[in-house]
Amino acid sequence: MTAIAAFNLSNPPGLYDPTPNAYSHVAEVRAGSRLLFIAGQGGEGPDGQLSTLFAEQARQALSNLHTALAAQGAGLEHVCKLTLLIVDHSQARLAEWVEVAGQAWGHAPKPTCTLIPVPRLALDGMLVEIDAVAALT
Repeated sequence: MTAIAAFNLSNPPGLYDPTPNAYSHVAEVRAGSRLLFIAGQGGEGPDGQLSTLFAEQARQALSNLHTALAAQGAGLEHVCKLTLLIVDHSQARLAEWVEVAGQAWGHAPKPTCTLIPVPRLALDGMLVEIDAVAALT
């Protein structure tokens, strides 16, 4: 179990190791924590443009998430839960996500995550959307 911000991330014995897929099984949020619920962030840049490449959209969506968190005095290290929506999900896109998440969180444990394959998102050409819950002391 690793203590991060206002929560602990863990991978209990008896469950497979999710580390290679860039997530943790359990996030325990401490009582009295300040919670932030961040709306789904897509891969559009400040100009509203979307790359056609999944990995670039994933990086931009994480950058957008970081911007939303920073506006509240938080960072990616405060994220305890992600919901990841991926258009036309595949093992190749999962591998790209794992790489992008690895770059964003480095060697730190990754937040809990639910990946939901979807046929389409809000905008034409949008390939990924990330919503998050963050906990701060």
